[in-house]
Amino acid sequence: MLIDPRQPSQQEILPLYTAAACAELDRLVIAAGTLGFKLMQKAASSAWQLLDKRWPNTDCINVFCGGGNNGGDGLLLALYAAQAGKQVRLWLAVNPSSYKNEAAQAWQAVVAYGLQPETGDPCQVEFTTKEVLVDALLGIGLKGEVRGQLRAWINAINAAPSQVFALDAPSGLLVDTGQPAGLAVEADLTLTFIALKAGLFTGLGVDLCGEVRLSNLGITASDWPVAPSAYLQQNNQISPLPARKKNNHKVSHGRLLIIGGLTGMGGAALITAQAALRTGAGMVKVLTIAEHLAAFLATQPEIMVEALAANSKTQLEEQIKAAFLWADVLVIGPGLGQSQLAKQLWQLSFQFTGPMLVDADALNLWAKGLVPPAKGQRVITPHPGEAARLVHKTQIEDLADRLVLATDLALTTQSVALLKGAGSLVVDYSPAGVKQPVICPFGNPGMGVAGMGDLLSGCIAALMTQGLTAYEAAQAGMKIHALAGDKAAGNQPRGLLPTDLLPFLRELVN
Repeated sequence: MLIDPRQPSQQEILPLYTAAACAELDRLVIAAGTLGFKLMQKAASSAWQLLDKRWPNTDCINVFCGGGNNGGDGLLLALYAAQAGKQVRLWLAVNPSSYKNEAAQAWQAVVAYGLQPETGDPCQVEFTTKEVLVDALLGIGLKGEVRGQLRAWINAINAAPSQVFALDAPSGLLVDTGQPAGLAVEADLTLTFIALKAGLFTGLGVDLCGEVRLSNLGITASDWPVAPSAYLQQNNQISPLPARKKNNHKVSHGRLLIIGGLTGMGGAALITAQAALRTGAGMVKVLTIAEHLAAFLATQPEIMVEALAANSKTQLEEQIKAAFLWADVLVIGPGLGQSQLAKQLWQLSFQFTGPMLVDADALNLWAKGLVPPAKGQRVITPHPGEAARLVHKTQIEDLADRLVLATDLALTTQSVALLKGAGSLVVDYSPAGVKQPVICPFGNPGMGVAGMGDLLSGCIAALMTQGLTAYEAAQAGMKIHALAGDKAAGNQPRGLLPTDLLPFLRELVN
């Protein structure tokens, strides 16, 4: 069965598994009586069907095979394509005498048919746009960095103008983390087998995989004693938004307080407030500096905006105290800066007892040692740089595994952690521990623009004002934000602005 993980399904989230878990699933299924070669035949058959459907008029199919079972999958795909009358060039990165078990059976089938491997060097071949290159070099069992001949072949594949089809995973991609092992194939389409893997949907894996499809080979992973490492969101459900009753009023839908938008950064707090209104908050108040009041009222008169009493510590404390009594949910950070006033506001926010969201410079102040008390209903939304500062990591290799980084964030800050970036993910926190990360496969490069994170903050906070827990709101807000970005961008992501998403936020929450 072929599955497109970005399309609607009956499940709200799909389980994701590590490379080791997939190997264990394979072993358990074989031990239960399914022949390993039968699984290889299913994998190759599903790959051939997908290739033929996607590129029916290709002039030539070049299949690059390494050792092991991934190479065996490629051998059988080459055989099926040749049997269908296609021109096939078979490139072997290993001596065929080294094939073992199922891969050896696949090689025997290729020999019996009479399909001969190429004897030249693919690095010297000029591939064309009318050819398809099939990557069956390494699969998901990679240990260490890509070196030697395989590195040269991967460079040749990436340099070609042809479409690239990866089997199980682009060679060189570490499917547990979404990072390349020094170098990886850049695929246009990836067909992964048995189960989905987290690294296909986050980090650099998002770009390296292209489109992702799953062929489960008839195996239902949940039927076996192997635990998922994470989950993947689906696009057909936004839950659990409560229904609105006819006698609801603005207070029923929650009062949100936003603190931020200091000198030169008023737009950040404004975008957060606009997003909160369009996501359904009943009342939104912003505390900002006096020079921004006119712009707020002119741009969005529905926002309640108040000038901070910045020149008197006592008046500021009284103002914040009164605002906290009014608010159901607090957002602090968008456009906050790191001035002395920003530090005062951040420290005063420690007195707020309701649900809150912390973003931007509030996170940077936190990382510098102004640490808030532990809190039950709190969401943090750092980008990777802010995340690194919060967990005090500076080495690139320490930040490469986004699932581990997000989990560290949740544990370190005792908060629901939403790590932004390609393949954003949420990790819940409770005193009993953390849950597996939930990854969002939606969104697009056009969303890489200033203010998009501020929009996300308003979206999540508005969901908390409407009764969702911090974890529910972070998951739902992440998804709504990304889907709104896709709707707003269409096929023109360049030049996308955060405010372009506002009407789609309203559409999605309804």
